Amino acid sequence: MPIPQIVAEARRRGYQFIAICDHSQAAGYANGLDAERLQLQGNTIDALNQANNDVTILKGCEVDILPDGKLDFPDDILASLDIVVASIHSAFNRNVTGRLLAAIQHPYVDIIAHPTGRLHGKRDAYAVDMEQIFIAAAKTGTALEINAHPMRLDLSDMLARKAIEHNVMLAINTDAHHVENFDYIRYGVGTARRGWVEARHVINTFSLDRFRKWQKKRSKGRG
Repeated sequence: MPIPQIVAEARRRGYQFIAICDHSQAAGYANGLDAERLQLQGNTIDALNQANNDVTILKGCEVDILPDGKLDFPDDILASLDIVVASIHSAFNRNVTGRLLAAIQHPYVDIIAHPTGRLHGKRDAYAVDMEQIFIAAAKTGTALEINAHPMRLDLSDMLARKAIEHNVMLAINTDAHHVENFDYIRYGVGTARRGWVEARHVINTFSLDRFRKWQKKRSKGRG
C-alpha cells in the first residue's frame, strides 16, 4: 500500500512515529526490495517527513539473515537506514542459532523479527537455543520481536516472559501488509500481557526521542 496511506492510518491512531520495513531482495516471494528500490523508497520517505511534522517515518528494512549468516544488504546500505530488522525466511534447518546470534551482534541490527519462526498450523518453531539468544540480546541491547500477526504470535507469551527475565527489550509489531492489519496490535499486546511484559520493556511504547536514545545506547553494547 502507498506510504501516505500508511501514514494517514498512523495519524488516525495517534502514533508519533512508524517504521517502513519492507523485505530485502532475497525475499523474492514478497517482492523484496533491491538496493535501488530501497533508495527510491527512502527518497519518498524523506520527502514525506519534510512535508509533515506530526508522524515521523523511519526508513527501515526487514533484511534476511542468509544461510551463511550474512545479511542480505552490505553495511553501507544498512548504515543509511533509521532502523534495521533482521529475520530468517529460508534454510530453516541450517545453523539457525548461529545465524541469529550473528545478526544480534551486527552493529546495525536493531530488532530480530519472529525469532522462533513458527507459523500456526503450518510450521513448528526452528531448532533454536533461545537461552543463547536471550543472553546475547541482553548483552548487545538488541530487541526481540513479538510479531502480532495471528499466524505468528512469535515470541510466545512464555518466551516473552523469559526475555524480560533476561532484561531483553521487546518490540510489538503488527507485521502489517495492509491498513486493516494495524488492528493486529491487540494480539501482540495480549501476548505481551500474558508474559507479564510492561510498557517499559517495549521499545515502540517509547516517545521518538526516547526511542532514539535507546538506539544510541544500544549501539554502544556491540562487540
